[in-house]
Amino acid sequence: MKQLRQQQLRKPVPPDLLVSPSSQDGDLGSECPEDRGTWTGRLDFLLSCIGYCVGLGNVWRFPYRAYTNGGGAFLVPYFIMLAICGIPIFFMELSLGQFSSLGPLAVWKISPLFKGVGMGTILIVSLVAIYYNMIIAYVLFYLFASLTSNLPWQHCGNWWNTELCLDHHIIRAGNSSLPINISNTVSPSEEYWSRYVLHIQGSSGIGDPGRIRWNLCLCLLLSWTIVYLCILKGVKSSGKVVYFTATFPYLILVMLLIRGVTLEGAWKGIQFYLTPQFDHLLSSKVWIEAALQIFYSLGVGFGGLLTFASYNTFHQNIYRDTFIVTLGNAITSILAGFAIFSVLGYMSQELGVPVNQVAKAGPGLAFVVYPQAMTMLPLSPFWSFMFFFMLLTLGLDSQFAFMETIVTAVTDEFPYYLRPKKASFSALICIALFLMGLILTTEGGMYWLVLLDDYSAGFGLMVVVITTCLVVTRVYGMKRFCRDIHMMLGFKPGPYFRACWMVLSPATMMALLVYNIVKYQPSEYGNYQFPTWAEALGILMGVLSCLMIPMGMVLAVLQEEGTLWERVQQASRPAMGWGPALEENRSGTYVGSLAGSQSPKPLMVHMRKYGGITSYENTAIEVDREMEEEEEEESMI
Repeated sequence: MKQLRQQQLRKPVPPDLLVSPSSQDGDLGSECPEDRGTWTGRLDFLLSCIGYCVGLGNVWRFPYRAYTNGGGAFLVPYFIMLAICGIPIFFMELSLGQFSSLGPLAVWKISPLFKGVGMGTILIVSLVAIYYNMIIAYVLFYLFASLTSNLPWQHCGNWWNTELCLDHHIIRAGNSSLPINISNTVSPSEEYWSRYVLHIQGSSGIGDPGRIRWNLCLCLLLSWTIVYLCILKGVKSSGKVVYFTATFPYLILVMLLIRGVTLEGAWKGIQFYLTPQFDHLLSSKVWIEAALQIFYSLGVGFGGLLTFASYNTFHQNIYRDTFIVTLGNAITSILAGFAIFSVLGYMSQELGVPVNQVAKAGPGLAFVVYPQAMTMLPLSPFWSFMFFFMLLTLGLDSQFAFMETIVTAVTDEFPYYLRPKKASFSALICIALFLMGLILTTEGGMYWLVLLDDYSAGFGLMVVVITTCLVVTRVYGMKRFCRDIHMMLGFKPGPYFRACWMVLSPATMMALLVYNIVKYQPSEYGNYQFPTWAEALGILMGVLSCLMIPMGMVLAVLQEEGTLWERVQQASRPAMGWGPALEENRSGTYVGSLAGSQSPKPLMVHMRKYGGITSYENTAIEVDREMEEEEEEESMI
């Protein structure tokens, strides 16, 4: 009995991070979770990143921001901010994901004290995914409505139109004789959008959602079904879908661009879009707007880039991919501006009004202005279908990334239970988000969508990105991070990246955060002002993602032992499982630190270099103490 007891005591119990909870024999690595999988083709990752970054914002936000902030002169601060914030943070996220092969939650093994950052990211992405798929549902609605010989928003006289409705055919007829006062009129496309699609007249405000619009509800269900089928097998399925969804929009964009520049009056729109107004560069607002455009168009902070990179092979050249995606995204935005404003210039000439009276940003461009422009073209249903099909493919790519981020983050936290059931878990997530999005399909759903859009990814996202940058460079350490990249890519980042990570990027993002707080404006939709309780709810959405950070700190500290300061120090150091996912990719201090290695000693040496006592060492100390106590008891007997 004594020998058996000593053998049991001498056999250290491996920590939870190293083996499966179902492991019975105690051997390190005796049971491993199901493989995460990797991209099945070389272009899967690159096209997924391009599809994720090139989204709806490139079409309806960049052109508007450009012409309102100096036209061609806006490109100066735009590319400067791309160099200072966009490219460095993009490369940092890809590096973290590829080095660790972990999602946005598990990657915080780099410093468990800040795991709340990952929790905040998942909350933000979940809120964005709810309303972003509603926009895709709107696109599907218009896509189906375009399958007709005459577009339903082409003329007045429908049941949803009012006496204020005035279509462009009458306006053009009036221009030939007497000018018509159009200041108090509404276009057929605007009434189709607000009174038929949204049926917003059935709601008095955000507190009165009204009835569910079942046609919109079915479109939302279809959009979630499409998303689920495309992410059913994770990156193995979505990685193939992006070969179409990431490339086909460019074909349609080129078609719209060629058609646009050949229209009469197109030069008016292009001139209005690009005429440099260099005096705008003296305004801080222009530089802030450029940074905001870079920040949101590249999708940094949402976890999508980190998730996609986590499925790469360890030595994938993400340095090259960073420049391809970021510069490609910028060029796409500029080309989209030409395509949009050439058509708006034609529309301006047809209506006899200045370009700035027909140019809008956001959903107003996609669902009011551009559909109205399509009615002025020959074969208008064809061009309308092409435009909305382009928006559909642009939106789906981004939605794939949001969903893959959520699913990957949670399955990486519980790999033994959820990875084998990833398809079922993905279905549960899609169903849950669909049910939460039903409020958006009501007659007052647009008010809720605006609230989500304004607050879900506002200052909370800024705090998440700033914290990530500071933790990697200050807490984990710039030298360690550069060493990890050298292990992965064969070279260390140059002075440009180090300067941006250490100073320029955090300082710029802090300025963005302060600007957003100081220049805070309550949400509004048209002439509707949101009530105080709705504003408070929106602010709470943004604050909640920030509160995840201190909540995560408290949980991390409670799991450690010692004084408060010792606990904070222990929790801030890399966890036991931090490093490359495969043993063959580990070198230096990471050698032998994985489950299944020959001896736990290299792991203990590695952890001592970072400081502190690991849970494995705690187990070994407890075993030695128990053996000594038992020997003392036997000697006394």
